[in-house]
Amino acid sequence: MHSQSSYLKLSIGFIAPQTVGFSRVFLFDIPHICLQPDLTLSDLVGKISVSRTSEGLLAQVELSASVEVACARCLKEFSQQLKVDFAELFYFAPHARSDTDIILPEDGNLDFGPLVREYMLLEIPTNPVCKSDCQGLCPVCGNDLNDNPCNHEPETGDPRFAILNTLLDDE
Repeated sequence: MHSQSSYLKLSIGFIAPQTVGFSRVFLFDIPHICLQPDLTLSDLVGKISVSRTSEGLLAQVELSASVEVACARCLKEFSQQLKVDFAELFYFAPHARSDTDIILPEDGNLDFGPLVREYMLLEIPTNPVCKSDCQGLCPVCGNDLNDNPCNHEPETGDPRFAILNTLLDDE
């Protein structure tokens, strides 16, 4: 695995002196990449288009990849497909309006690794599911219900709350 700096660091300084409207497309097809410190992606493909504007360089990013995650129901590892589509403007120093604006470095080298990492992390579902009809784990024995269904007796509940069940029976 390689770090993001070896693949997603682009030298785009040559675009800055060009006329407004000049653009360049960078294509990506990376089998495996580790975006430090905690995201490993497979089959990262897509493009980054960089265009010269009057205020800076506009980067339009369209990438897709897959990441290994655990199913929230059965806990098996599976490959989750991710897709990001975002744009960022890298301002020339005199055009930056606030502290939150991203300023184009003087050397013209941009590392897209941290940006791609953040956008990819946002695309990972909170509760990923390996397949829509995943049955999950048995709450009694922990058996994977996708492989072997269980025939456990339904739980009767805590006997201390049995009196509350009579309230449900009255309705």
